[in-house]
Amino acid sequence: MRPAYIFGENENSYRFHADHPFNPIRLELTTSLLVDSGKLSASEWIASPIASVESLALVHDVDYIEAVQAAAAGKLSGLKANKFGLGTEDTPIFPAIHEGAARLVGGTMHALELVASGQVERAFHIGGGLHHGMRRKASGFCVYNDAAVAIAHVRKQYGTRVLYVDTDAHHGDGVQWLFYDDADVMTLSIHETGRYLFPGTGAVTERGNGNGYGYSWNVPIDAFTQDESFLRCYETVFREACEWFKPDIILTQNGADAHAFDPLTHLASTIHTFEQIPQIASRLADEYTEGRLVALGGGGYDWFRAVPRAWSQVWAGLTREAPYAGDIPSAWIERWRNKSDQPLPTRWDDNSYTFDHIPRRQQIEEKNWEVTKRAFWPFISNDRKSLYL
Repeated sequence: MRPAYIFGENENSYRFHADHPFNPIRLELTTSLLVDSGKLSASEWIASPIASVESLALVHDVDYIEAVQAAAAGKLSGLKANKFGLGTEDTPIFPAIHEGAARLVGGTMHALELVASGQVERAFHIGGGLHHGMRRKASGFCVYNDAAVAIAHVRKQYGTRVLYVDTDAHHGDGVQWLFYDDADVMTLSIHETGRYLFPGTGAVTERGNGNGYGYSWNVPIDAFTQDESFLRCYETVFREACEWFKPDIILTQNGADAHAFDPLTHLASTIHTFEQIPQIASRLADEYTEGRLVALGGGGYDWFRAVPRAWSQVWAGLTREAPYAGDIPSAWIERWRNKSDQPLPTRWDDNSYTFDHIPRRQQIEEKNWEVTKRAFWPFISNDRKSLYL
């Protein structure tokens, strides 16, 4: 059974302005790369529905939703907008702010609903992953939190236990805090340490509250982390989370901003990391959730060179194909060449780009490994602890 690919051109309506780093051109670039590579047919696309106010209210306060609607209509004062995190440099107001954000939520809800109901085994909503949205405040380019709304929906409808795994370079704070006291939703985030990067949270000591204690795990890795260290930490903590939580479905957020080309972060991954992240998720889903896996997009601000290749590899993982390799299709390069201010990649890999110059590499890797073990150590059995001694 082919995974569902949730994407429609109407998702482009979530667009702040031409110079904003969160640009929906990334969705078109990725989708066209998959089509030009023969990996996806346009007939497979499933357009995102718009989430209802009732659905949004599963996690967002109604007065916040009403404020977003008022902002879209040009009827929200500056003072009130600021109270809700709207009209800022990160999250400026635009006419389609409610409808565009609600459509992204609808896409993720549909993806998770398809899998939770058994209609498909896997799904990819490329426009999802707005993980900074809070209960009553926009944050970090995110108005509504699509992952959190979708999780709340399938919890309510099916009682599904969801493991949310976030590999965006920025901590998945919104999803974490919205389920911080919930033992039926586990959040796992591996991200650049908040000492250097927004939102400044995601410490290893953030482990949940009350009934949710032990169901929030964080691995804040150091700046300039490279492929080998990132992947070792990711695969280890992901497996331990599956062992600890026993999820019904895995939901991944696949921000592409850990790539060394990204202008907003300080990590040093090559495309190799993004080849392997979805492969590992696919294997663990087969092992722990009978294959049930939903993937979202997320951050990623090198629109042309990094994001399309990284997100295309998510589709490879979902379809259980090997990572895509070799040359990028010339048709895709010709399609986008004139819109990029930098040369487009001609290969799927980054073989021509090396990071041997990274200082303190050994110290970074040792520190990352120690913080990874700290994330899960209090919760695993003594037998599993022996694997790391």
